[in-house]
Amino acid sequence: MRFTVLTVALCSVVSFLLGAVVTGDRTSPLAVAAQPARPVERAAMRAPLPAGNGGLVSFADVAERVNAAVVNIEAASRAGHERRRSLDDPGAGPGDLNMPHQGSGSGFVIDRQGFILTNYHVIEDADRITVTLADGRALRGEVVGADPAIDVALLRVTAPGPLEIATLGDSDDLRVGEWVCAIGNPLGYVHSVTVGVVSFIGRKLFDASLDDYIQTDAAINFGNSGGPLINARGEVIGINSAISSRASNIGFAVPINQALAILPQLKARGRVSRGFIGVVLTDVTPDLQRSLKLPVARCALVQDVSDGAPAARAGVRAYDIIVSVDGRDVWTNEELIRDISGRQPGSVARLEILRDGRRQATQVKLAERPRDPGGADPLPAQHRASPEPLSDLPLGLTVRELDQGFARRMEIPTSVQGLVVVRIDPAGAAFVPVMRRGFVIMEINRQPVRSVGDFARLVGAARAGDALALYGYDPSVGQRGFILATVDTR
Repeated sequence: MRFTVLTVALCSVVSFLLGAVVTGDRTSPLAVAAQPARPVERAAMRAPLPAGNGGLVSFADVAERVNAAVVNIEAASRAGHERRRSLDDPGAGPGDLNMPHQGSGSGFVIDRQGFILTNYHVIEDADRITVTLADGRALRGEVVGADPAIDVALLRVTAPGPLEIATLGDSDDLRVGEWVCAIGNPLGYVHSVTVGVVSFIGRKLFDASLDDYIQTDAAINFGNSGGPLINARGEVIGINSAISSRASNIGFAVPINQALAILPQLKARGRVSRGFIGVVLTDVTPDLQRSLKLPVARCALVQDVSDGAPAARAGVRAYDIIVSVDGRDVWTNEELIRDISGRQPGSVARLEILRDGRRQATQVKLAERPRDPGGADPLPAQHRASPEPLSDLPLGLTVRELDQGFARRMEIPTSVQGLVVVRIDPAGAAFVPVMRRGFVIMEINRQPVRSVGDFARLVGAARAGDALALYGYDPSVGQRGFILATVDTR
């Protein structure tokens, strides 16, 4: 089920007490930043879990200790900055985009030099930042660096006296069901503490290639953004960042390891550069292996290669299977992208690929990862399907042939040929979140689809329970990819 996620800084337009920056969900190509040596001190020893009556975990001592390192952040911007908005945050008219803004969020001190971690959206476009410490001291904050891709910012304050610092943990050690607490300044109620558990690890919300969010049911509200998510040992294991707009107990935090991995670049250059080869990948699953008759059960399968990207220049193609990088085995697409994104642009990586059962090697010179340009609306409401569509019962899809008008309107490359999905039956086999109206089916199990006759023949030949790999183009993200569907009994 698709849902909307809201970043949770408390933002207000002058003369309005307003909600927060709202960002819709979307999908794009590649995964998780690299993890070099830790730039700040971590907990040297595992402290015993604090326990209350009956041996239950108690966060009273944890909150008392960590609260001193949590700060309130006020970010003010003058008129003239465009604020990020979405259809879920209609707000006021276009004139408000040029009005002054005042927002607030949270953060936490990570070392004695006055460095503070928070979310990028808390301080985005800010002309003045005020950091209020737990003891009430108000200090001018300076932006040292920011990484909008994972919504992390690094601030610094100069304080006349000592600063309390938060102990940083290891988010890789987290387990689903583990107790955590969130501390922040929701709705202006400073230093509020809420408790819950880790609900999921590795959630994808905005960018499927970099997102690695910790999901928790600890209450997170507007103004909690940038505050710490803390384990039962009193160690910060995440940065509270977003909530679901459709529930009151679904919150998300950036893993602390992901934030610490980019700290050296933020301190040195104020921004983050990630290696990029320009491929869209998916993991090899049993169904995908069976439908495409792949010779391996794991590794990263290439779905698409961007025109002019380093991988394209190196000869990488769709359906290639990347099995190793510089001699190290690749088991998942996230492993590969974590490796590549952790390298500097301009460096060279040696890829070993499996193509049609034969191994070959190629060298790729990495470029710098670009910002995601976003995509178009996959099927405008005013569009009327033409020519005559074909309704397919086994998969629950209604398709029609791709016409020039739709291709031009959706800016579909001329190399893309196939059938357009115009309707998806919610009870059909192909009803999965990644299937959208407007998706162009180009191949089924590597067999080209150029007409409704091709589609009917290939689907009709499949037996109940067979897995079909639909390879095609998604105009909403401008990428080719696979969608797996299983044939229902007729």
